[in-house]
Amino acid sequence: MRKATILLFALLLSSAFCAFAQIDNPVTWSYAAKKISKTEAVVYLKATIQDGWHIYSLNQKAGGPVKTTVSFDPSRDYLKVGLTAEPKPIVKHEDVFNMNVSYFEKQVVFQQKVKIPKGSAAVKGKVEFMVCNDRKCLPPDEVAFTVQVK
Repeated sequence: MRKATILLFALLLSSAFCAFAQIDNPVTWSYAAKKISKTEAVVYLKATIQDGWHIYSLNQKAGGPVKTTVSFDPSRDYLKVGLTAEPKPIVKHEDVFNMNVSYFEKQVVFQQKVKIPKGSAAVKGKVEFMVCNDRKCLPPDEVAFTVQVK
């Protein structure tokens, strides 16, 4: 009976610790689109970043952290126009990478102009990004998105 009580107590205690353990997920994404003409739209990909964390620029140079990459699925319903745009990033020398890095804190909105020949489409793709704070970097992550343009 005593062994069963100790085992039950150990199981309850480990369950409580697991309930309080948190997986770091410091970036949330949201998506939207705005038509700018009958056949064109701008797709917005917004990253909201928890305090103390940052993600890297689309234009981060090789040899450092993983840059953010936005890719769009091939489709006959839409066509990318130009490159994905970003606001001006923060640029800072990071000793751990021994180079200047370009990154965003708090939030960033990436924009992509698309041509929509039929006037509406579901624009699909994925964003790959790496998030770091002053103590660690999380492995690169990838999120899929779908944005309805009407």
